[in-house]
Amino acid sequence: MDIIKDLQSQFLTYYDKLIVILPKLLIAIAVSVLFAIIVKFFRKKIMRFARSKAEDDLLVNFFDNIFRIFNITLVILIFLYIIGLSAVAGSALGAVGISTFIIGFAFKDIGENFLAGIIMAFKRPFRIGDYVKTLEVEGSIIEMNMRDTQIKTSDGKDVYVPNAQILKNPLYNYTIDGFLRGSFMIGVDYNSDIEKAREIILREISDIPGILKEEKPPRTHVKNLNTSTVDIEVHYWINTFDSNYSGLELKSIAQSRIVTALTHAEIGLPADIVELKNYDDGISLKPNKISEN
Repeated sequence: MDIIKDLQSQFLTYYDKLIVILPKLLIAIAVSVLFAIIVKFFRKKIMRFARSKAEDDLLVNFFDNIFRIFNITLVILIFLYIIGLSAVAGSALGAVGISTFIIGFAFKDIGENFLAGIIMAFKRPFRIGDYVKTLEVEGSIIEMNMRDTQIKTSDGKDVYVPNAQILKNPLYNYTIDGFLRGSFMIGVDYNSDIEKAREIILREISDIPGILKEEKPPRTHVKNLNTSTVDIEVHYWINTFDSNYSGLELKSIAQSRIVTALTHAEIGLPADIVELKNYDDGISLKPNKISEN
């Protein structure tokens, strides 16, 4: 019986305390919810305005994530202060500071990636959609958050690269200025008119829609003098901001047209020549060499 009385006494004590704190608790919940709704409303307004002024969403999305975490922390602190746990809120802030110092050593890489993300958000070495390469990862930028940057490779893989890795290593951005150079090699016969072949190549590649003509015109030059071919290297530029054209497709079209045009002009496109010599002890395979005289 004594145990039951003790339990009843404790229950009544907690009940009385609950009755006393209940109004504060309800007010704290109402104020916190209202504050969260107001902050969320203004945050969305600010982010929408920022997106309308920003060149891309990379920087806006990054700081939107930071503001969201800050707002949640602020709502929790307001709730604690209203219900009379200001000491707990102060202790929580102090604990957060100490914990941050301690956790900073244990999770140094996380903090390093976070700071690298902030630096890149302001430095802006790339935008969403840019085609980049860092170390062995090459592809298009999809998103950057507080820890890593998402890159989609040309074969469809999603690679999450730590921000610190991008910041500390060379970063190649192929599309940031809107121009990307393509190139390929084509070999013609030594007996062919090399200058005529170059003229045909330039004429054909200049007629392809999507390849730039005036800003950065196509060019050709003799690259190598091989055993059986004269290698002509072709350079051309495309506008990476124009989504109507694919770099790989333009390269395929250019090579097909040039091969067809050179064939119609009776300019030889030989393969490597192998010379066969028959000796008494068998057949010897030797590459044919062209005299320089």
